[in-house]
Amino acid sequence: MASLKQLKLKRISVNKTRQVTKAMESVSAVKMRKAQESALGGRAYAAGALRILKNLSGTIDVANHYMVKPRTKGKYGIIIITSDKGLAGSLNSAVLKKVTSFLKDEKYSYEKVLICIGRRGYEFATNRNLNVLIHEENKKGDVKESDMKVVTDMIAKLHKEGDTRAWYIAYTNFKSTFEQEAVIRRILPLSDGALNEVIETIIPDSGKYSDTEHGRKSASSYTVEPSTEAVLETIIPSLVNIVVYHALLETKASEHSARMVAMKSATDKATEMSQELLLKFNKARQAVITSEVSEITSGIEAMK
Repeated sequence: MASLKQLKLKRISVNKTRQVTKAMESVSAVKMRKAQESALGGRAYAAGALRILKNLSGTIDVANHYMVKPRTKGKYGIIIITSDKGLAGSLNSAVLKKVTSFLKDEKYSYEKVLICIGRRGYEFATNRNLNVLIHEENKKGDVKESDMKVVTDMIAKLHKEGDTRAWYIAYTNFKSTFEQEAVIRRILPLSDGALNEVIETIIPDSGKYSDTEHGRKSASSYTVEPSTEAVLETIIPSLVNIVVYHALLETKASEHSARMVAMKSATDKATEMSQELLLKFNKARQAVITSEVSEITSGIEAMK
């Protein structure tokens, strides 16, 4: 049985750990609320932008655009969005598990190029000697749409030059504080089915951020000025940028939610362990006291 001193020191150590995890839980809770508002508040904007492209997709000009027309040659591109930090439960491992399955899938058994946003994804890629074109850190608390321009410019350049046949994005979709889902979505070439899938992911069926008014309606036909080609050269890369940016917001909301839950779980476990150690300490101390009283009693009896 552990000595009183060992139990006391162990309980002090556990209590210090609990203070750290409690502080991290509080910080994550603040960041989580802000990240959730950004992700959920931006869903209507992202879905609205995608619907514009979806409603344009019936025209011949759009069907022949290099970001829309299907291809049978070229590399597969994957954007992997993870966090830079750990202590977020299975958040990163779930995304990387999806990516691993994708890389092993025979359907995508051609050469692949990667863009990594976040340190965990970059470490995953470099450990497997994968071809990483860009590595961006995912440390900033407030991210802007313009922060993703380097990534989307690279995607547009490679796709326009014919180096890639399709682009996919792997990230964590935020569902609730206690539920996040790792997903892989195709973003290029753009298609009606792929756009519908992304829109359905972005807009929830119910709740504050659902879109019951516009979610299932089709817009009327557009009159495009000055020309369809000129508009497409600007709008399609911008819409791809919105998709990548929104995926980053979803991942950030998921990261802070997962970290808060993980830290709360760690705090609760530390509290439970501290109470168990206190009980053991009290029992051990009582045993020592009982033993000492017994020795004193025996000594008195021996002196009689």
